[in-house]
Amino acid sequence: MRKLLMVYAAGSLGALVAFLVAWFAGQNGIPQAFGVRLAPTLAGIWSYSGLVWGGLWGLVFMIPILRGSLFLRSFFLALIPAGVFLFFYFPYHTHGGLFGLNWGTLTPLFVIVYCWVWSLVTALTLRFARAY
Repeated sequence: MRKLLMVYAAGSLGALVAFLVAWFAGQNGIPQAFGVRLAPTLAGIWSYSGLVWGGLWGLVFMIPILRGSLFLRSFFLALIPAGVFLFFYFPYHTHGGLFGLNWGTLTPLFVIVYCWVWSLVTALTLRFARAY
């Protein structure tokens, strides 16, 4: 139970940091400079649901795979939620289309980077808490 609570809390913290990175990038026009229309706002559903889902996605850190480099492991674990966003969430729950390409050709790259930020913060949090 302790590990379950730790991965949920670490995933939520990772989601908060990834959300703030995405918000900061959007506020400074970074995605827009690459033709991507993906910029969350601080208010509303983005922030609350992102924290909850980030915590739930933290459960992937309980999968005992990829021992070794923290950066490499966090990248591969980030591909799981990124794949769900790109293959299921964007096409079926938003108007983003497959891979979110309706929002720009490089949208998948931004999604993977933001998911990697989430995963890396989650992994570092668990490492500092000595739970991973």
